[in-house]
Amino acid sequence: MIDVRKKLQEELNVVEHELRVELPKEILRARELGDLSENAEYKSAKERQSYLEGRKAQLQQRLAALSLVNMDKIPTDRAAYGSKVTLYEYETEKEIEYRLVSPEESDISRGFISISSPIGRCIAGKMAGDTVEIVTPAGSKEYELRSLVTFHEAED
Repeated sequence: MIDVRKKLQEELNVVEHELRVELPKEILRARELGDLSENAEYKSAKERQSYLEGRKAQLQQRLAALSLVNMDKIPTDRAAYGSKVTLYEYETEKEIEYRLVSPEESDISRGFISISSPIGRCIAGKMAGDTVEIVTPAGSKEYELRSLVTFHEAED
């Protein structure tokens, strides 16, 4: 969670720098070109400014929400944020590992599944030995939650 906060704060710093330093210079240069009604550079800079102001608000909102997360309330015996789970798929007789993470950390290629995704919601709250039914557009599959390492137990 700390890495997520750090990553979001770094992006917020970049956005704020561009809004305060780079864009004002760009807008000033574009204004010097003359007629603003037909000035593509000016229009582009103003659109970028609008986008960055929206992104800044999103980042600030997400950081505020993350600061409210109480790590002590994350279960120690059930799958939740930060848990590493091993699921056994009955149909294929294969195991798959996932780590439940925040939406910003999600990366399916690394096995990082957002806790708020459909798969993450199916796994959350389950304990080792539980049956997990995961519903996808391709249909429903049953898995056994073979192992669970919670946020509190994880060393990496």
